Amino acid sequence: MELFIYHTPEATPTDKLPDCAIVVDVLRATTTIATALDAGADSIQAFSDVDALIQVSNQWPADKRIRIGERGGQKVEGFDLGNSPLSFTPEVVAGKRVFMTTTNGTRALERVQSAQTVLTAALVNRKAIVEYLMTKMPNIVWIVGSGWEGSYSLEDTVCAGAVADEFSHEGGYPIENLAANDEVHGAIALYQQWKAQLFQLLNCASHGQRLLKLGLYDDLKYCAQLDTLEIVPIQREPSILVSSKAKTDDLHYWTE
Repeated sequence: MELFIYHTPEATPTDKLPDCAIVVDVLRATTTIATALDAGADSIQAFSDVDALIQVSNQWPADKRIRIGERGGQKVEGFDLGNSPLSFTPEVVAGKRVFMTTTNGTRALERVQSAQTVLTAALVNRKAIVEYLMTKMPNIVWIVGSGWEGSYSLEDTVCAGAVADEFSHEGGYPIENLAANDEVHGAIALYQQWKAQLFQLLNCASHGQRLLKLGLYDDLKYCAQLDTLEIVPIQREPSILVSSKAKTDDLHYWTE
């Protein structure tokens, strides 16, 4: 397996796609996606454009949908929820489709949606992602950080490093054989330095600082947890994510 890490969707090659793309937006889209699916959401449909989300979600019964919208860390006016993973309880989302638009994560998903397999990863479901990779062993893997409006983010890089480090350790694959670009080495080094202080790292991150100014301390604390959810969000069709715990015949359809 060849592993590439890209800090932002803008940094990815434009003339090719990997066998497996893993989108990371620790603060907070991919943490929220994993949490919503773990709470029983039917699926997540991601949009970069608010108007497109409204148009598509209007086709669904109101009692079978949840609209979540975030810009600049805050809930979009008129939406049911913002992007706090703490809001996604079984009572709120079980059996419903989540229509989602965020500042960065949904844009990253759109960039790689044509890859053969698309997953989303956060710190909370890191180990589940690694287990999927060890089972499927795709040839070319991209981990794509969502960043912040096109720029680098600490939290996405440390998560990418956490995935790479765990895969190397659990599979016995030397990093020098696994890493296909220098960003892999840098991300692993960042994770190894901060792995015992992930909450502190999220507090140092520029987007973590934005969220703290909005009073979202508990969100950061939740997003900093490692390996708490056994969920692999996987793209069933472009921009629509479901859980790997879905029924067997569905799983067969979108992992072949």
